[in-house]
Amino acid sequence: MNTRALQWLILIVLALIWGSSFILMKRGLDVFSSDEVAALRIFIAFLVMLPLLFFRTKKEDLRQWKGLLGQGMLGNFIPAFLFTKAETGLSSALTGMLNSLTPVFTLLLGFLLFKTRSSLINALGIMAGFAGAIGLLWAGKDANFSSNIGYGTYVIIATVCYAMSVHIIKKYLQGMDAVTSTTWAMCMIGPPAGIYLLTTDILEKLHHPLAMQSLIYIAILAIFGTAISVVIFTVLVKQTNALFASSVTYLIPIVAILWGLFDGESLEISHLAWIGLILLGVYLVNKKTA
Repeated sequence: MNTRALQWLILIVLALIWGSSFILMKRGLDVFSSDEVAALRIFIAFLVMLPLLFFRTKKEDLRQWKGLLGQGMLGNFIPAFLFTKAETGLSSALTGMLNSLTPVFTLLLGFLLFKTRSSLINALGIMAGFAGAIGLLWAGKDANFSSNIGYGTYVIIATVCYAMSVHIIKKYLQGMDAVTSTTWAMCMIGPPAGIYLLTTDILEKLHHPLAMQSLIYIAILAIFGTAISVVIFTVLVKQTNALFASSVTYLIPIVAILWGLFDGESLEISHLAWIGLILLGVYLVNKKTA
């Protein structure tokens, strides 16, 4: 398999994993609060990565501690809390659709903060993406547009964090292998998540009839949706470019929508039209001019 084909295969695998994350978050919310689901996700992923701290890292890596902390906080910690909070008011499918804004913000932040070049057609893509996002929130699962905007804002902020993380990885962590950078990043954010859990009533909730089922879903989310996928994504960012890597969001909404339909969530034609506009925006954002 040639390099480009392998990169596309990685992109598809990531889409399947992350597209499934939204329904896993929803199942975790059956028992635990949004903050508890997020903290459990981070803490379990930290425990999975912790053994690698002793085999794949060295103290010299910490010279890049700012980049590692940026990857951990912006690529994992903050979005984990924002997405679960969003799903307390939005369907998992709609949340997954809004996640498609990541490449739009990747281009915008690249232009504003990292001096990457963009064209008029890229700018049109940004506008199309924002218009599609607003349309999706307007056509959300209920008629309360202001409520949808409120919960949708959590997703939008999370996608900004993801976009910033992509640029941080590309600019500051290019020389560090993906497993090492992800291990350090998770070890920086895992302990705070664990400490937060100690302040909650999570132990009491373990007596809930669905507690073990929800924990299993959260563990799957943590292991595959965070620990493993972040390593894979970091490899993709370093092998390609920020925009190509963030284009995984082309496919994430499709997976999220299918899971949502399977779980009984409704899907309107208008939803498909607005997500189509977002994906058109993502296409234009990625388009290179001659």
